[in-house]
Amino acid sequence: MWTFYFFTIVALLTAMASVAYATQLYQTIMDKDEGDEAMQKIARSIQEGARAFLHAEYKWLGIFVGIVFLMMFANHHFGWRMAIPFLMGAVASASAGYFGMHTATRAAVRTTQAAKTSLSQALDVAFTSGTVMGLTVVGLGLGGVSLLLLWAGYENKAALDQIMAFSFGASSIALFARVGGGIFTKAADVGADLVGKVEAGIPEDDPRNPATIADNVGDNVGDVAGMGADLFESYVGAILATIVLGFTVGSVTGNADDAPIALMVYPLALAAAGIVASIFGTFKVKTDDETRLGHALHSGLTSASIILTVFMAVLTAIIGPAYTAGDAEYTRWSIFGAMVVGLFLGVLIGKVTEYYTSEQRAPVHGIAASSETGAATNIISGLAVGMYSTAIPVLLLAFGIYACDSLAGIYGICIAAVGMLSTLGISLGVDAFGPVADNAGGLAEMTHCDPEVRKRTDALDATGNTTAAIGKGFAIGSAALTALALFSAYRLQATAMDNNFSMDLSNANVIIGLLIGAMLPFLFSAMAMTAVGKAAQAMVDEVRRQFKEIPGIMEGTGEPDYRACVDISTKGALHQMIAPGLLAIASPIVVGLVFGPAAVGGLLAGALGSGVMMALFMANAGGAWDNAKKYIEAGNHGGKGSEPHKAAVTGDTVGDPFKDTAGPAINILIKLMSIASLLALPLFMS
Repeated sequence: MWTFYFFTIVALLTAMASVAYATQLYQTIMDKDEGDEAMQKIARSIQEGARAFLHAEYKWLGIFVGIVFLMMFANHHFGWRMAIPFLMGAVASASAGYFGMHTATRAAVRTTQAAKTSLSQALDVAFTSGTVMGLTVVGLGLGGVSLLLLWAGYENKAALDQIMAFSFGASSIALFARVGGGIFTKAADVGADLVGKVEAGIPEDDPRNPATIADNVGDNVGDVAGMGADLFESYVGAILATIVLGFTVGSVTGNADDAPIALMVYPLALAAAGIVASIFGTFKVKTDDETRLGHALHSGLTSASIILTVFMAVLTAIIGPAYTAGDAEYTRWSIFGAMVVGLFLGVLIGKVTEYYTSEQRAPVHGIAASSETGAATNIISGLAVGMYSTAIPVLLLAFGIYACDSLAGIYGICIAAVGMLSTLGISLGVDAFGPVADNAGGLAEMTHCDPEVRKRTDALDATGNTTAAIGKGFAIGSAALTALALFSAYRLQATAMDNNFSMDLSNANVIIGLLIGAMLPFLFSAMAMTAVGKAAQAMVDEVRRQFKEIPGIMEGTGEPDYRACVDISTKGALHQMIAPGLLAIASPIVVGLVFGPAAVGGLLAGALGSGVMMALFMANAGGAWDNAKKYIEAGNHGGKGSEPHKAAVTGDTVGDPFKDTAGPAINILIKLMSIASLLALPLFMS
């Protein structure tokens, strides 16, 4: 018993320390110089636009959360014991995203100012901002899980099942934040690129472009707040699924009396050790050489992974997680091995993603070369790269699942998911610094800073594009393992309720669910892409109108109406995010009520299979198109303004909703459907 309370309280205290340290880092950013009046004026416009969008989005999400809370509260299958964790998860997820966005919008102008001095100082500000996001996410996530676990105790399976609603609340917010933020940012980006770059022939982030401020706002609400909410729900979902499964497999006859407690606290200890290792890893991210920016960021992540491995070897010896399942016996060191596989599997998937999306690698160079013959060949080449890029990550995932299952059974797969996400404090920092660098470059352009400043911010931005793509690959890999853990929890729970439950492929209902599940990521992606297209068309029309009607705008004497473009992106995102979000929640419930729980099992398997492929394909194709454009802008294949550059801009425009709207949101789709199915299982059974 003491083991349960000791490690749960330690995890809670570590989570509180993480949030406290993130707050301290935020203050160090705020103490930095924010530049001259012109820089501050534009920065305030971006800050106000981002804040206005999130306030509007959270107002609608607050209504949604309130309705679901009351429905859960009133339903005897759920009740207040599920409604309260659901509300806590939604509030924690929204808070993490908001604080990360608040920090990023203030760090960007300070990064620009720091870039006037040195690349090293600019990197320090931008990466510190990302670290604030990462440590806030893990702190609030682990803190919420620890509090709920203390509330539920270690003996009541029903109480443990009920706190899974914390993950449902987090996933609900994450999906709408990801889709809404993605629609906002890509509507602005597409409008800015098509009219500004292609039609008007003006540079990116030119202050004459009315969509520029909306584009910079979108980087924050999509790639910071959206990404933070996405990985927050992966983090808590993986930990909670492992705790519930640990209790289930540890309680089987033949295991030691303390086996369930050891298996439950092990993921908490892993998450807490990951926070400490992440903080140590951040101190390794230092360089003043633009060719070694990527190396510096990877050095921090690798250091954190090595430190975590040492910590967990000690904690594994102390906690001693072990269990038997049938004739198989899984020792503490086989479970430790599964954790290590998950930890380094995330790093490997990130490296593969880097190869396919890096500005310095052959796939991106091939897309850039194909731009010589026009936009069509650029798009064909980008689609091919995206498809190729699914092979190695999927094989790595397959190997990882096989290895973890062999080492520690289904619990091994779950602990691998927690292992992959355990260093999220730094890995999210590596990802979230990219939008800050992008905004810093925009501010340098709009305030006519010295070209050396833009060169430094561009170096950060190019590295940020690659780390963002790596972050998406990491998020997809962790989503696959988390969804598999939740799928296993669903199967075990259904079997416990009905000994005759089966998901045999000879069952027609399972095949029906499988086909519907495989279709859903395509339908979801189509809805998200269509939403971007509609919002982008409105943005294009508005930018064209302003170029035509506002006198002196192209000469720099007229002031563009930035607010009108922010409003268009806001309205488009809020209106268009509803249908994709409801699809994720309603689909498993409708299938379960019509075809039964076995069909839902098929639905989850089908969505997992096609969803992982679609997410990898879209994220990597979009990242490769983006960096192919930047590779040409660096002076290759004719440079800026050339015909290959125009073709690359078109390809990048196609890739934008791939990598920043539909692709990343598929991660949340497959996890949210899994959690909704798990919570609604009593309805299906009855």
